[in-house]
Amino acid sequence: MNKTVLITGASSGIGAGCANKFASQGARLILNSRSTDKLTALAQELMEKYGTECYVMPFDVCDRKAAAAALESLPEEWKTIDILINNAGLAIGVDKEHEGNIDEWEIMIDTNIKALLSMTRLVVPGMIERGCGHIINIGSIAGDAAYPGGSVYCATKAAVKALSDGLRIDLVDTPLRVTNIKPGLVETNFSVVRFRGDKDRADNVYKGIKALTGDDIAEVAYFAASAPAHMQVAEILVMPTYQATGTIVSKK
Repeated sequence: MNKTVLITGASSGIGAGCANKFASQGARLILNSRSTDKLTALAQELMEKYGTECYVMPFDVCDRKAAAAALESLPEEWKTIDILINNAGLAIGVDKEHEGNIDEWEIMIDTNIKALLSMTRLVVPGMIERGCGHIINIGSIAGDAAYPGGSVYCATKAAVKALSDGLRIDLVDTPLRVTNIKPGLVETNFSVVRFRGDKDRADNVYKGIKALTGDDIAEVAYFAASAPAHMQVAEILVMPTYQATGTIVSKK
């Protein structure tokens, strides 16, 4: 794959999985997250394993001005972005909606919705101008139906679905493609953040079931990206075996 891929939230989890998968297939990578050290280490690892060209671009996706400045400052040879993977996202807390922390809600909304919109707005016009591009949004099974303690997070992922569908409609007269990937249980640092650092509680989420990994979701993202140009994989719901919905899971 001789393409340039921009991945947000690339330093861990699904983002790091996507970086490894696309690097292994010959893509050049623009890696974003807030952690310069983690990005630099990942870029070095990918270069050593695959000979991958990586451009490290650390900034907080919630900072629209920083995002715009970072993309504007890209060297000319890196400005042709073929694939945008809007992966940065998080959940915080499992409070009831009438008991939730408004500051935490704002972080989820800013990261999961507004940052995705900002990156899309900054990158997609160039794709349209070049007549080539693919936007892959990492949504969630949580966007299909609300569950206890997750109303705001579920709302943000429902927004990702609506924004993906709306963008696909807006781009229907172009060669660009839009994919929304909706994972079920994926064992990453996600639950540690959701439970505010309580690792034991986070680990319990995945006990008794073989959860998906960031690498599994990366395989799905690459499948969508490597499909023939006339094929648009619009939406993929992917869950571990023994999971049926966001809340119905059989654990052994």
